Amino acid sequence: MEIFLLKVLQFMMAISLLVLLHEGGHFFFSKLFGVRVEKFYLFFDPWFHLFEFKPKNSETRYGIGWLPLGGYCKISGMIDESFDKEQMAKPAESWEFRSKPAWQRLFIMIGGVLVNFFLALFIYAMCLFTWGDDYVKTKDMKLGMKFSQEAKALGFRDGDILVGTDQGEFKSFGADMFRDLATARQAYVLRGGKQMTVDMPGDLDLLQMFKSVPPFVAPLVEARVDSVVPGMLAEHMGMRKGDRIVAVNGKAIGSFNDFNFEVGRVSDMLAGAKTHADSVKALSVSLILERNAGGKLCTIKTKGILKTSDNEKENLKFGFTPTMPDNKVTHVSYGFFESFPAGIKYGCNVLSGYVGDMKYLFSADGAKSLGGFGAIGSMFPDTWNWHRFWLLTAFLSIILAFMNILPIPALDGGHVLFLLYEMITRRKPSENFMIWAEYIGIGLLMLLMLVANLNDVLRWLHII
Repeated sequence: MEIFLLKVLQFMMAISLLVLLHEGGHFFFSKLFGVRVEKFYLFFDPWFHLFEFKPKNSETRYGIGWLPLGGYCKISGMIDESFDKEQMAKPAESWEFRSKPAWQRLFIMIGGVLVNFFLALFIYAMCLFTWGDDYVKTKDMKLGMKFSQEAKALGFRDGDILVGTDQGEFKSFGADMFRDLATARQAYVLRGGKQMTVDMPGDLDLLQMFKSVPPFVAPLVEARVDSVVPGMLAEHMGMRKGDRIVAVNGKAIGSFNDFNFEVGRVSDMLAGAKTHADSVKALSVSLILERNAGGKLCTIKTKGILKTSDNEKENLKFGFTPTMPDNKVTHVSYGFFESFPAGIKYGCNVLSGYVGDMKYLFSADGAKSLGGFGAIGSMFPDTWNWHRFWLLTAFLSIILAFMNILPIPALDGGHVLFLLYEMITRRKPSENFMIWAEYIGIGLLMLLMLVANLNDVLRWLHII
């Protein structure tokens, strides 16, 4: 429960900050061009609000709603989610949105997106200035990588060290590396100290590379015990620091990657168990350990019954950590002024990757990968880490900017689309058209939100 509350707190802090500043962008340009703002709210307030005040001699009411689905900046003379038809039926006033030139209305509408985008770049820059950039180059990963059967069919071998592709050298193991591999025609690896070339098809399915079990490629980790948690199954089974796991349930393994895969089989058996006896059988596990005892290698056979965690039934707990490779960490420091171009480059790279991955949403697997509030909240760490918090806040800020500029009615991008139409044709869309477009846009957004959050529930229930 403590971890859950910590994640919720981080999520709410990040979202509240981003929503306030997003709506603040609309507010700033509205005030700059003399447009009246009637309401400025954090979160939505259908039926009632948690807090509201109106400063003396101000036309704006400020408040906090109870529904944390976004924020609200009610701009006079504009067709938005308030559907204020009564105001729109009156003659236009000079301080209303609809009375202003199209270029001013355009700035008012993109104000929130601009704030979110530049905020993300600023946060990335300050993170680089404060903490620098720490990463392990793929070529410095001593044990190399573990590859799936699909990857091996292309020519990769376990232990290969990925160096780069015909598109360039890899910086580190991560999403950018996968994207390059998916579109590469050639991949370069170090094998036995020599660089080798692996021919690639150039059109691998990025989503499948991530979702396949085992994954297309993962860092290779030894099946050797580094530490044992007191009171957990590993201790009861007699595991000690330095032990090497050589077999799970009679299946020989050569790495911790193999160990995780075999434990995954236990999860599959548990999911298919129909009786208590079936569950006990699925959770029964036998290990063969190799131990150095006084300079001699000895083999130890041990058995135990796995337990599932309280939160996720498939998260089977042994209670030990493997020995991680002692890879060289590259650290890059940035001065204050150096951090800004580096932060801009970092943020633009994040945005480019996110936009490029959007095409996968139009597939069945892509739709299943959509996540709602639960998926976003789970991204935050189990312990408080300011560096991680700000990096995730910047990432969410970029997502918020991109999603809001999409040309969907009810989003900022939808209003921008109609404004561009007006600027090109010198004709305003009719108010009736704008109202129906707003209805349709809100319907699409509600459907998207429903699917995303339903996916969270289905993942929690282990249905997808």
